[in-house]
Amino acid sequence: MKIILATGIYPPDIGGPATYVRSVAEELSRLGHEVRVVTYGEKDLELRTEDLGLRTPSTSLRTGKDEGEENQEGWRVAVVPRSGGPILRWWRYARVLKSVAADADIVEAFSSVSVGVPLILARLKKPFGAAQGKPKKVLRLGGDFFWERYTDRGGTKGLKDWYAAKPQSKWIMQKILMSFDHIVFSTDFQKTLYRSQYRLPMHSVIENALPSGIPIPHAAHVPFRLLFMGRFVAFKNLPVLLRSLAFLSQCTLTFVGNGPMEKPLRTLTEELKLGDRVIFLSSQGGAAKARTLAEADLLVLPSITELSPNVALEARAAGLPVLLTRATGFGDALTRGMVLREIRTPEQLAQTVADVRSRYSEIAEAAALPPPARGWDAVAREHLQLFLSL
Repeated sequence: MKIILATGIYPPDIGGPATYVRSVAEELSRLGHEVRVVTYGEKDLELRTEDLGLRTPSTSLRTGKDEGEENQEGWRVAVVPRSGGPILRWWRYARVLKSVAADADIVEAFSSVSVGVPLILARLKKPFGAAQGKPKKVLRLGGDFFWERYTDRGGTKGLKDWYAAKPQSKWIMQKILMSFDHIVFSTDFQKTLYRSQYRLPMHSVIENALPSGIPIPHAAHVPFRLLFMGRFVAFKNLPVLLRSLAFLSQCTLTFVGNGPMEKPLRTLTEELKLGDRVIFLSSQGGAAKARTLAEADLLVLPSITELSPNVALEARAAGLPVLLTRATGFGDALTRGMVLREIRTPEQLAQTVADVRSRYSEIAEAAALPPPARGWDAVAREHLQLFLSL
């Protein structure tokens, strides 16, 4: 089976979709399927478009491993430059899809707009002589594009409240959703919400993998070490996390990642005179990420709504206590060993961190219990079962 995984981000970029796509690509390839990844990336990547029959410098191809290594996993990655406005990016992405995906059996998109719109524009049709029919199109949803854009513009409503206000963007999303043969939700929370708001094609839930690892019991440091790891974007509510330090004199805070909120966060750090207690680190992976998780005392995710944060699962697998917003799509099984609270304001967040510190031994003991077993092999098998059914 030829499977195209179309994503907006891919390693070395950080974020849930990047980790998800690479892991699923590895597992599907290991099972013997032909896998191709299409992603946005930097235009200065090594050009190897001849392998795809492309002759334009607007796209490039790199291996499924780090750039420059041999492709041992069996899949390759077509990279579409991010430069230019959305129309130009979508047009480029659609051209690549037409080239690599026309003879595919399945195209799975991991973004409703940045990938979903180019997929519509591509109007995929199998070439003459190939098996009849068009590739089946699957959309995997782990977020909400238009709600996230609303928060980027300063909106503070959670996902449910935003939909209750009847956003005008619903009609656009409705058209995008109905252009797919199947929708895969990462949580029952989002599936239930979307069923109440949209007319949907066939749909199902495939939950995230639980990262493997041996949880290591953590002991609190003095000062207490808070950690945020992920994309610096508006719905993550990071200014609230930063302002909470004004009430937490015995705490430090490390931000790991990047994103459009980085400059405002650095400016706010200076304004609040917190430079001696706040550290910014670039995105991490592998051993560096493992060390950061081992050295922290508490991962804090104070998002307005957080549907399926993979970093919370990674922290849980490492035994690091997690403080997560109560407005999450994770069910009881995935949040076992985490602390869920209403943490929308600096005062609420500071009080909750103080409570965690007062009960840290108990909370750390719960976080160090072995998490439920669910690997990427299980996630890939569930995808494959869906693909075969289509």
